Amino acid sequence: MTEVKVDALLIDNTNNSPVVLLRELNGDRILPIYIGPFEASAIAYALQATKFPRPMTLDLMQLTVQALGGQVYRVIVTKIEQNTYYAELIIKTHSRLITVDARPSDSIGLALRTKAPIFVSEDVMDKASQVVSVADEEKLKELRSKLRNIEPEEFGNYKM
Repeated sequence: MTEVKVDALLIDNTNNSPVVLLRELNGDRILPIYIGPFEASAIAYALQATKFPRPMTLDLMQLTVQALGGQVYRVIVTKIEQNTYYAELIIKTHSRLITVDARPSDSIGLALRTKAPIFVSEDVMDKASQVVSVADEEKLKELRSKLRNIEPEEFGNYKM
């Protein structure tokens, strides 16, 4: 398994779809995962540590896990089949680890909220990641600076 972090949350200009970029911690590969606009908003709120007066869906998930005596231990993007990614949410209780099937977008958002590590199977990295060149790094920096001014609500303005 490869540990990754959320490197960027972008809009793909070719199809106006949100994409989350996961970067391996000890390497130069990036894994793009296309997600829906609502999931992109949730991830953006988590990245910004936005607090709301009432719990949002990811907050509710986190509170439920905690109320049942668990904690989000880690997230693993486990496989890709027909361009669909699969993930597992690993919850740690006092006596065991519980594995829950989950969408990567929800899992990533929850991991960001709980500060849990995110991993990707080596098979997925081999099949779907890309090596980032120096030129790509410059493009990413430019996109990140543009995206700093986008509010999470704006992700809903893009069609899937």
